[in-house]
Amino acid sequence: MNYLQPEGNISLRRRPATFEFRKEPFNIIDHTWIDNESGEEFTTLVLDELNQAQIHNQYRSKYGIPFIDEIKMIREQYGLSAAKMSDILGLGPNVYRNYENGEMPSITTGRLIQLVKDPVEFRKLIELSSNELEAHDLERVMKKINTRLAGWDRLENSFEERIFGTRTPSNFNGYRVPVLEKIGMMTKYFASQLEPFKTKMNKLLFYADFFHYSKTGFSITGLTYVAIQHGPVPKNYGSIYDRLWESGYVEMKEEEFEGFGGERLLCQNGDPDLELFSSSERFAIETIAKRLGHLKTADIVNVSHDELAWKQNIDGNGRIRYDYSFSLQHIE
Repeated sequence: MNYLQPEGNISLRRRPATFEFRKEPFNIIDHTWIDNESGEEFTTLVLDELNQAQIHNQYRSKYGIPFIDEIKMIREQYGLSAAKMSDILGLGPNVYRNYENGEMPSITTGRLIQLVKDPVEFRKLIELSSNELEAHDLERVMKKINTRLAGWDRLENSFEERIFGTRTPSNFNGYRVPVLEKIGMMTKYFASQLEPFKTKMNKLLFYADFFHYSKTGFSITGLTYVAIQHGPVPKNYGSIYDRLWESGYVEMKEEEFEGFGGERLLCQNGDPDLELFSSSERFAIETIAKRLGHLKTADIVNVSHDELAWKQNIDGNGRIRYDYSFSLQHIE
């Protein structure tokens, strides 16, 4: 999909607007192209999807309907196909796959999917619909459920939540569940291309996530950012980099940094795998590396201080809502 500005003498207009979805009003930042010569307004598929994403994100959050990433992860944690999940939940053929592809579930169905995230509840449902599974499939699913009930994955999720922030999609993580692999691979990419110090890496991650949100309505990594003296940074960034080092994504090298000691982030264990990311995510990551990667650490810090995301949240080191992506000053 083309995320570049269409050709011609046009401007992008952003303005507050109210749209109705399922008979409810939702306030968003409406995006429209304007022909500067004729004054005609028009949209593209990219803008239509961005506007729709803002509405759907609010609707899912309001009613506890899981997001697309969650719907897929809930199924995968039990090792089931989308077709089998449809059968077990009592949905029509291919319905679960349609939800993974973006179709909005009803409130009732959305809450049912959210409920079976809990292995205790899913086991009850399996017992009621055991006839939907072959004996070997039933055995395999029960092993998955019992593994989750043993608590190891819950311990891991709790640990990652303390590091990366809430695992509940919201406007503070770009409506994405934080995923170690994506966080690690994006950091590894910037390390392989630029070998930045931590301070600069923090800004590159911020701009990549917020730039992607400005185009799609979603972050890339699911990280939460806060405003501190040196600009926006991922919450608990020190622990995050330690975890990425332990997991083999990057290594940290002590070097003198503008008269002080600092840690440079270097690529570890081979080249980064950008196939992990969607085309829009790769576009955002590569755009940030190209447009901001050349800046020195002090310069990118100063650039980040121009952003409303930092100016309006620095008092109290506040968390930064992803809505601020629509007011980015140094990347379009």
